[in-house]
Amino acid sequence: MNGGRELIVSQNGGVPMFRSAGAAGGELSDTATAKGIWASLGWMDRLLSLFIIIAMIVGILIGEFAPNAKENLTRGNFHGTPAALAVGLIVMMWPILTKVHFEKLPSMLRTTRVWSQLLLSLLLNWIFAPLLMLGLAWACLPDLPGYRTGIILVGLARCIAMVMIWSSIARGDANVCAVIVILNSLLQIVLYAPLAVLFVNIISSSPEQIRLSYSDTALSVVVYLGIPLLGGLATRFSALALLGRAKFEKQFLPRFGILSLVALLYVIIIIFAEQARSILDNLGPVFRTFVPLVIYFVLVWTGTFLFVWRLSLRYGKANWGYQMAVVQSFTAGSNNFELAIAICVAVYGADSEQSLAATIGPLVEVPVLLTLSYVALHAGSKMRWDVELDEEVTARYHSEKSIPADRSAVASECAGEAKSASEHTTTLSFA
Repeated sequence: MNGGRELIVSQNGGVPMFRSAGAAGGELSDTATAKGIWASLGWMDRLLSLFIIIAMIVGILIGEFAPNAKENLTRGNFHGTPAALAVGLIVMMWPILTKVHFEKLPSMLRTTRVWSQLLLSLLLNWIFAPLLMLGLAWACLPDLPGYRTGIILVGLARCIAMVMIWSSIARGDANVCAVIVILNSLLQIVLYAPLAVLFVNIISSSPEQIRLSYSDTALSVVVYLGIPLLGGLATRFSALALLGRAKFEKQFLPRFGILSLVALLYVIIIIFAEQARSILDNLGPVFRTFVPLVIYFVLVWTGTFLFVWRLSLRYGKANWGYQMAVVQSFTAGSNNFELAIAICVAVYGADSEQSLAATIGPLVEVPVLLTLSYVALHAGSKMRWDVELDEEVTARYHSEKSIPADRSAVASECAGEAKSASEHTTTLSFA
């Protein structure tokens, strides 16, 4: 992985560096870093936004010019959803949940640093971020209750897939990210339905035709998240046992992951075929749904990144630092748009405004968060990530030496320690 390069983790908690294995040179240039980020993405991730746009166009063309094909796509019934669409929704989630590192959970929970990260993640993912999306949905779409509800349901679906990609290319801590993803996967089964009812029915006081049934929503979560979760667990552990980790991660997952992309595009085609005429007649409202999503991704990511940076300055790099800022900002700022689409389709129908609004999620999220990956690497390299050294040195003078009359002596030692910390690095191999 990473083309024979090593990850060099700075001792001051700053941005890790990639160097060619055995090379004595410094960090890669900004141009090389940008190329490295792009190269680290698989072809599916690089072209996801383009594929989604093409699927939307194909769906609209089918809905407008091939009504018989549209009828065939929506035949049958499974849990109130066209059978073909229901299969697509389940298959869409299956490879995503197969990629989650469930086996890391027991060992990671035995480390003390992960608990502070889990607590912060719970607050950000299940309180702050959903409330912010609720506020933005109302602020940007006050006159569009259907689209607004779809955006609210996107905000409640916490990311369990793409966040692993964003955290990896921005050089976040892969182990902590995996634990947060596992936690979010499990909590969504329990919390999504009650929070959806709370946000849509009670806080938003939605009209009767938009109100959610708790039983229908909970059953949809079990069907469209529970079934893929069990499938993902079974697939992951059986494939690991049969193939070994190297073949599983390098050969099986890349091929198996294509199923998720195909299913997502298939679902989008059906949704847009169902709503072709409505979309063409209401382009203004459709494009307005972009606004709260873009604001949400930028605000949550930036706020979380800066908050963890302040915690790192205050409490040190041992529990915080750049890598934790990356993990927290991307897990809080990303959403499980696949689950949101599945719930909207199951509860409101493929021809609903809610489903249409939910499909806008990945179209916005992918380019915005890819851009923020570049921002994290650039901004993080310019920021200080450890406690203030002058405070440490001054405290040491108080406890070990007499305080010098000339404060320049303290400043001189601060400068010396800062230089030493910036030069001292630890090399880790990337498996």
